[in-house]
Amino acid sequence: MKITRKTKNTRKTACLYVVATPIGNLSDITQRALQTLKEVDLIAAEDTRHSKKLLGALGIHTPMTALHDHNERGKCLSLARRLAQGERIALICDAGTPLISDPGYHLVRAAQAAGVKVSPIPGPCAAVAALSAAGLPVERFYFYGFLPPRRAGRQTALRGLRGVAATLVFYEAGRRLGAALQDMHDILGGERQAALCRELTKLHESIVRAPLASLLAAARADNIDRRGEFVLLVAAERQARADMNEVAVGRLIDALMAELPAAKVAAVAAKTFGAPRQRVYEMVLARKKGNPA
Repeated sequence: MKITRKTKNTRKTACLYVVATPIGNLSDITQRALQTLKEVDLIAAEDTRHSKKLLGALGIHTPMTALHDHNERGKCLSLARRLAQGERIALICDAGTPLISDPGYHLVRAAQAAGVKVSPIPGPCAAVAALSAAGLPVERFYFYGFLPPRRAGRQTALRGLRGVAATLVFYEAGRRLGAALQDMHDILGGERQAALCRELTKLHESIVRAPLASLLAAARADNIDRRGEFVLLVAAERQARADMNEVAVGRLIDALMAELPAAKVAAVAAKTFGAPRQRVYEMVLARKKGNPA
């Protein structure tokens, strides 16, 4: 009797990998992203010229094809066919995580429609990086991305966001920064705390946290370097009110401290403003030590 041996199928399952790439510092590339980009059959890149430099620096020479806003709808069908035939394709954008204000949505949907697995390779994202270091509330945030470039559309969008109870996250180009700050100041309110994040993970990284009014004044005085793109975070309206109330509470504490003991000052100030008594008491103690909270 002839014995036959089954040969092991070494071909990997077709998959579309959505791969995050560095937003500046090349050291932020993950080991899994490196391995995936080296092993796939094809890389779909937003700008092949830009990505060629990145991949070359990382020692990756996988074939590439362009997939951007202007060709995605037409090209995603041919790429989906290649996936359905068993190929593995990695999707990358110029920097950060694909689909987050970048192309890729139609390719992901086409791959899913073809029954192909879509797998994320997580990593850098400018919005998340900014949120993590800006010092604004992050328990809830609303990612908007790029506002409309024209004033009328931008103002309409901002009016719709005025009552959102979450930190707002925007991307903005340097050339439009002044106009965007002006409209945010006028519509959202100059007292709102904001954070302007530039060159994240790069040599000249900067994160400036200040009220919108102060950021607008700096832009008007040409004190902001406009090169590159920005992440602009704006606190929710209720946070602006809370910040204003804390200033008022602090003023009342200062007025009462000369006449009343700490516990009594905290009780009066908390009752007056409807603020948490423990938080007010902590403010009183901090002021007694000469370090206003």
